[in-house]
Amino acid sequence: MPEPYYRDENVTLYHGDCLEVTEWLKADVLVTDPPYGRDWKQGELKGHFTANRTGIANDATSVVRDAALTLWGERQAVVFGDLMLAPPVGTKHVLIYRKPSNAGLRGAVGGYRRDAEAVYLIGPGHGSGIGGESSVLTTGAVMMGGALGLGGRTGHPHEKPLDVLERLIAPRPGIIADPFAGSGSTLVAARNLGRKAIGVELEERYCELIARRLDQMCLDFGGGA
Repeated sequence: MPEPYYRDENVTLYHGDCLEVTEWLKADVLVTDPPYGRDWKQGELKGHFTANRTGIANDATSVVRDAALTLWGERQAVVFGDLMLAPPVGTKHVLIYRKPSNAGLRGAVGGYRRDAEAVYLIGPGHGSGIGGESSVLTTGAVMMGGALGLGGRTGHPHEKPLDVLERLIAPRPGIIADPFAGSGSTLVAARNLGRKAIGVELEERYCELIARRLDQMCLDFGGGA
């Protein structure tokens, strides 16, 4: 068994490749923001939001994402993705994550901002019936320059807001898995809800970031991810 990079009463974090460090497979529900497969790179015009201009590891294709989902098997999963790419196999429903109200300004095409992403509900256990809340998920976070807003608070270019992640985690019982932990938002959101979570992150710089966030004595209720 590999040694955790970080551990507390609720969260265990491993540094490594999630296809090799498979402790996350012991969890009950997968909630993750994987590399989408768009080969995304940080543009110069966005440089003031984050110092990362090298893109996302393993984002050239969706191969790594799909390999992780294959390992997870036919179990409940909530997975962020790109609306321009095909959804993962086994998708039961697609939610829309609407980014902060001023996000996506520089990525506009045809006069429309890039301010929405997919959230795929995969596998069994999500329930069905009449009613329910809107499939459009919004956040109270605001996109700002400097270190105060999404894309600047942690330096990870694909941060997700805690309020959205908490909404996705809350109705799904059990231990939460995030094999693409990134800036640690899923792990922090799970901890804020008093839930246990297991994360894996490939890049050590982000493991260090996650450990610092989780090592805070107080709960992290910030709007950023």
